[in-house]
This record gives sequence, C-alpha cells and structure tokens, in this order.
Amino acid sequence: MSLIDIGINLMNSAFDADRDEVVRSAEAAGVSPLIITGSSAESSRLAQEFAAAINTTGALHSGKLFSTAGVHPHNAKDWDAGTEALLRSLALHSEVAAIGECGLDYNRDFSPRDKQRFCFEAQIALAAEMKAPLFLHERDAFDDFSAILQNNLTNIKKMVVHCFTGGEKELERYLELGAYIGITGWICDERRGRHLISLIKKIPADKLLLETDAPYLMPRNMPGAKRNGRNESRHLVHIAEFIAEILGKAPAELAAETFTNACRFFDMKKI
Repeated sequence: MSLIDIGINLMNSAFDADRDEVVRSAEAAGVSPLIITGSSAESSRLAQEFAAAINTTGALHSGKLFSTAGVHPHNAKDWDAGTEALLRSLALHSEVAAIGECGLDYNRDFSPRDKQRFCFEAQIALAAEMKAPLFLHERDAFDDFSAILQNNLTNIKKMVVHCFTGGEKELERYLELGAYIGITGWICDERRGRHLISLIKKIPADKLLLETDAPYLMPRNMPGAKRNGRNESRHLVHIAEFIAEILGKAPAELAAETFTNACRFFDMKKI
C-alpha cells in the first residue's frame, strides 16, 4: 500500500531533531512522496531547499519530496513585494508543486482580515501566473473565502481545501467550485471529527486527498497514540485504514485512488 501525504509541516521546529528520520520512517511505512507545507516566506524557502537536498542525494528509495510555497493567513500581515517575488522564484523549482498554504482564518485573526483577503487574492493571481494548483486553508471564514474563490474561478487551475473540517454546506460548495478535499486525522477525533464520518461518503472518489498536517492532529483512535503527541507522516497509514473502513473499501483500493488523485492534482508525472 502506497500513500502520499499531501500536507506535512516538516519545517516545524517539532522536527528539528530528527527531520531526516521522519522522512525515512514514513517511506518505510509506505508513505512517500511527502509534500511539505510552506506557510510563510521562510518556511517555504526551507521546505524547497530541504526537498531539493533529499532528492539530490537520493536519500529515498522511492518517490521524492515536494513542497508548497505560500503564506498562511496567520502570516498575511508580513506580505510584501519581496514575499511575492520569493514565492514566484520558488515556484520555478521542480520540487514546488503548489502555491499555498493560503486562504482565510477568522478564528484567531492573527492578521487583520483585510490583509488576509489581499494576501489570499495575491496568491491566487500568482498561482494563475505560474499555472500552479492552490493549497488552501479556511477556518471560520466560509462566506468570504468561497466568494473570493468564485470571483477568481477562471484563474484557478486546480485547488484543494486542505484539512477540511467543515459541515455539509461547506463541503457541497467546495465541490461545486471543483475543489479537491483534503482529509486529516481530524476524522479520527471522537470529540471534533465525528461529523466527517458521514460527510466523507459524499466526497467523490476522484476528489479525495489524504494528509496528516503533522506535527498537528495526531489520530486519537490510533493504538498507542499519545493524546498530545507529535503526529508524523507514517501515521497516514492508520488514517487511510480508518477511512477505508468507513467507505467500505479495502485499504489498498483507497490508497491507490488517493495516490492517483495526488499525482494528478500536483502534476507528479514522474515520482
């Protein structure tokens, strides 16, 4: 069974002591390639450089590392012309598979909402310019988020709503807009993710993508899981098995479907 983790925050400080080993243990578990999430100018640069270094040295037996280049809405206050220029230059590298993580987050408002909207639309424009897919984030901002997507739909090549945790209304609208849906270990959380068990059955098989969002969102129902432990890409196997059971599919079938979806979405012609 082979899986692709479409979203791991591998440049997070939680992985500073053993980043290479996290990649190797994921590959040993059948999770490869990994797509490293860029959420700021600096993390996007580091993600691309790390992916390139691993790919160049041939440290993996199969697959490669990829990354995204973007500015999370929490960091929108830092957006400037230099940020845009850096993301544009990063997007020229073969490792960079999407623009993002970008979008809107009105839950914490770490950046002013007008700055978030400006930063989001700037990255949509950049993705259109670079002919790249969008890796999206939305939390408590559905109305503005979906309106911006609708207004820019002709400029959007492909998009995935990463770490989907919304309700039926949100899911239906994102699917209407043509988005792929990223599902994490949130679905394994009996406190917060129970509603996703019914909703995931409404996601077309060719629109489903799997991710960990590690080091966050440890699957709570995984045997031996530490409740506040560090999540890793290797745990995507458990998430996939749990989702396969919900969908009444063999884990290998789900893995093959989502692997194909990820390759198509991120234009991974050779991995």
